[in-house]
Amino acid sequence: MLERRPYSARPPRDEYVLTQMGSEFVDVLMAIVAWGDRWTAGDAGPPVLYRHRSCGQITHVEPHCASCGEVLRSGDVHVEPGPGFPAASV
Repeated sequence: MLERRPYSARPPRDEYVLTQMGSEFVDVLMAIVAWGDRWTAGDAGPPVLYRHRSCGQITHVEPHCASCGEVLRSGDVHVEPGPGFPAASV
C-alpha cells in the first residue's frame, strides 16, 4: 500500500508514497469515517468535511449501484458466488 522512495542520498532519506492500492484503500477509510460521523459525531457535527474537487460542493461518501445509481445499503444486495469462487465449494 506504500512504496518507499529515496529522496536524498546524503544523508540517505526515504519518503513513503501511496501506491494505487493504497489510494484505493483511502476510499474504504472514507466510508468508515462516514459511518463514524453518522453514529458518533454528536450535535457539533463531523470533525472534517469533504469538498468535491470537481464541483466545489461539500459532500459525503455514500455507496451507489454502478448500474442504476441507487444508494446501496447492506439489505439491498444479495451476495452470490463470483467467477473466482472455488467450484468445489458450490
